[in-house]
Amino acid sequence: MNKTKRTLNELLVHIFNYILAIEEKNLKDSGLPLSMNDVHILECIQKAKDNNMSYIAKALMITQGTLTTNISKLVQKGYVVKYKDEYDKRVTRLKLTELCDPILKMHDEFHEKLIEKTMGDLGLEDNILLNEILENRPLKLYYIILLLIWKEQIQKLLEKHSKCV
Repeated sequence: MNKTKRTLNELLVHIFNYILAIEEKNLKDSGLPLSMNDVHILECIQKAKDNNMSYIAKALMITQGTLTTNISKLVQKGYVVKYKDEYDKRVTRLKLTELCDPILKMHDEFHEKLIEKTMGDLGLEDNILLNEILENRPLKLYYIILLLIWKEQIQKLLEKHSKCV
């Protein structure tokens, strides 16, 4: 792997881990008895077009067995209800309970603050450009967007990397 790829890989891993750590700290500070994984499963159920187990597992990119294990824990804690489809009893569907409402609201607020803080340094023109990029070429330009948004972290990482080399 060349230097640019290594640096970009380190940056992306750092950004991902940093955001995950912030999310986990926010969740822990709130005193909720759930993991970040649990919250992301609840969020996926809430936003899914279809609430059957197969669809949710695919959306989360996990196996149905892994989802079943996680859902069983969430059912025991009272956050999710499992039920059979009324037309096809082979299909298991999921429904969130009211206990999820404040958790998902808090999680949405966290993401809103994260985005607001991230975009804080960008001017209106940059926001328009960023929006066009996201709408028209989200996969191809994803890394460029990350580089733009997290420029301070990139500079620090590059400085750190150049001292090591």
